[in-house]
Amino acid sequence: LLRPRPQLRRIAGMEVLNPFNRFQTAFKSSKGRLKAYNPKGNTMSNETTFAKTLKEKTTTVHDSVDNLVMSVEPFANNENYIKFLKLQSVFHKAVDHIYKDPELNKAIPELEYMARYDAVVKDLADLGEQPYEYDKPLPHETGNKAIGWLYCAEGSNLGAAFLFKHAKQLEFNEEKGARHLAPHPAGRGKHWRAFVELLNALPLSEEAQAEAIEGAKEAFAFYKVVLRETFGLAEGAEAPEGMQAHRH
Repeated sequence: LLRPRPQLRRIAGMEVLNPFNRFQTAFKSSKGRLKAYNPKGNTMSNETTFAKTLKEKTTTVHDSVDNLVMSVEPFANNENYIKFLKLQSVFHKAVDHIYKDPELNKAIPELEYMARYDAVVKDLADLGEQPYEYDKPLPHETGNKAIGWLYCAEGSNLGAAFLFKHAKQLEFNEEKGARHLAPHPAGRGKHWRAFVELLNALPLSEEAQAEAIEGAKEAFAFYKVVLRETFGLAEGAEAPEGMQAHRH
């Protein structure tokens, strides 16, 4: 569960000043080079923000992830829920280092406390289980692509209200078995809006944004790969045609 520290509450309440006045360097690219600082920010117009572009460019793959998740009925019983938790353990382990990244924590204060891998591990322990042993190298994205992975991971908490509701029907909650699905102390919507405001303020060039979008697509695709493995689906399997999952 996230630590409700004072600075984080101020951010969630959107009372902080723009932290990027002191942020003079952009993040490393996927090849390890620093991108030039873009003094114009990443907003192409008043209507088109980086976060909106990310959402628009990843809608198709995001929908396919949601549909595939619900097609395996993760909340039908405890056995399926354990498979879901094991899936979550792999994904959140893959992004845990991004939440701990020093440069990102300068740009998005208290980011490290938003990580949920430890909470997933505790949820599994509540059910007498261990994290899934993924036998392939985990993705370890850095630079601009990592921002796309972070967008997927943090956005999943906004959409987790639906999942949390179903977990409660299995008698799990924020203190047992469903810690990682619990809402942010400030509320899902308020926290997400504050996060998006900081995301939009990142001084990314168009090239850097494109890398972040590619990273987000790769994150969604990786999630589906692990889902198929943990739930025993065929390689490349998708949700049955016509299925439409609940979306936030």
